[in-house]
Amino acid sequence: MTELSLETHGLTRENLLAIDYFLRLTRTLEERLVALFRQAKVIGGLYRSLGQEGESVAAAYALDYKQGDVVQPLIRNMGSILVAGAKPSDIIKQYMAKADSPTRGRELNIHFGHPDRDGFIGQISMLGDMIPVMAGITLAGRMQKRNLVGMAFIGDGASSTGAFYEGMNFATVQRLPLVVILENNGYAYSTPTAKQSAVKTLADKAHAFGCASEVVDGNDVLATYAAAKRAVDRARAGEGVTLIEAKTFRIKGHAEHDNQAYVPSALIEEWSAKDPVVRFEKALVDAGLAATSDFDAIQARVRSEVDTATDEAERSPMPRPEEAALGLFAGDGYWGKG
Repeated sequence: MTELSLETHGLTRENLLAIDYFLRLTRTLEERLVALFRQAKVIGGLYRSLGQEGESVAAAYALDYKQGDVVQPLIRNMGSILVAGAKPSDIIKQYMAKADSPTRGRELNIHFGHPDRDGFIGQISMLGDMIPVMAGITLAGRMQKRNLVGMAFIGDGASSTGAFYEGMNFATVQRLPLVVILENNGYAYSTPTAKQSAVKTLADKAHAFGCASEVVDGNDVLATYAAAKRAVDRARAGEGVTLIEAKTFRIKGHAEHDNQAYVPSALIEEWSAKDPVVRFEKALVDAGLAATSDFDAIQARVRSEVDTATDEAERSPMPRPEEAALGLFAGDGYWGKG
């Protein structure tokens, strides 16, 4: 466990409890989505982040959204967009493909973005391609003389794609203010990391670009926040790209339809004992910065918010067939509705 040092991390007690709120919100919201999925109310797949919520929340918390910072999640980074400002009701409506969801039922799960209202953009399924997209966003920010930092999440499997290398090379050569969180969660769907790449650690891929790199225990919330904050500060100071390898693990399968039979049970047990939420809360209690009553109050708040969001989503209508062809071209006013 990383030793808690407020002098090192610059986090107040209020900040630490806010992080815990987002950790518990992420986990509780995903648990609710599982219940809805089993009731056949979720359209499409459900992709959980159980066991790796810590690095999503901690890294995203290091950004300054008032400065215009932008985070780009992957499908398992719900925690990051909640930090950036996403609403639980929007996420549930997206999963249920409701008419008043952010994409009006045209997309699913967290494939949506609020770049104007909040500090995140929607991802696409060709995950490696999001790195050049984020390079473009940070370059545009520089051209507009905005002191923003971009943060992109990428998985171990997607870090083997050509688009990842092209985007990282371009961003590094241009010294763009980009932080890339490379999640090494052991498997790209069912393919072990060792069968994807021959490097000793995925952070070594930074040598191909010449950018800074760091390896962090992704299940240690405090260590991940500290690494991300260093990288964000470097980026804002004009020192270019940082590649952070967050070593973590997904306790559930690739999605709810995946029984994870390809993962040894001993490995799941090993990583279950490294639960990021449990470790973070224990660190706060051990440091005398929080008590179990604080976490109980946070959980009660979270459950109430998720209940309210679920009720709202349940009441929302499904999309109307006659609106399927709307919103395809600029100027029809469809996306300005509601």
